[in-house]
Amino acid sequence: MNFQLPIPTPETRRFWDDAKLGRLTISYCLDTGRYFFYPRPVSPYTGTTNVEWRTISGRGRLHSYIINHRPLPGRNVVSPIIALVKLEEGPSMMSNIVDVLPEPDYLVLDMPLEVRFRQVSPEITLPVFAPATEVA
Repeated sequence: MNFQLPIPTPETRRFWDDAKLGRLTISYCLDTGRYFFYPRPVSPYTGTTNVEWRTISGRGRLHSYIINHRPLPGRNVVSPIIALVKLEEGPSMMSNIVDVLPEPDYLVLDMPLEVRFRQVSPEITLPVFAPATEVA
């Protein structure tokens, strides 16, 4: 493997641990009833620590993407489709799109997606997204 792996922090440990178990878990503000991502201990809506982790559906829609045709210098791994996914619960998440050809004809904006999990090391399992097999 020739790419920089994420390094879990105290704030993100639950996210990575749950991904290893095949669950997509993000932060939820108890004061506003709104989800948020990236993981952090303070709500971006209220500035309070009245937050908790919640497992979400893993469904979303393709908001934007770029097709990467070249690896970074010194690396031989290409993640061809880098995307911004609008999660069903509200927040957006940067991820990769898998199980689809990296061609614009196959990447329709607003297409339904669902999470998949790819183990890339003993410590890290990445949430990635694929075209949804069933539309909710």
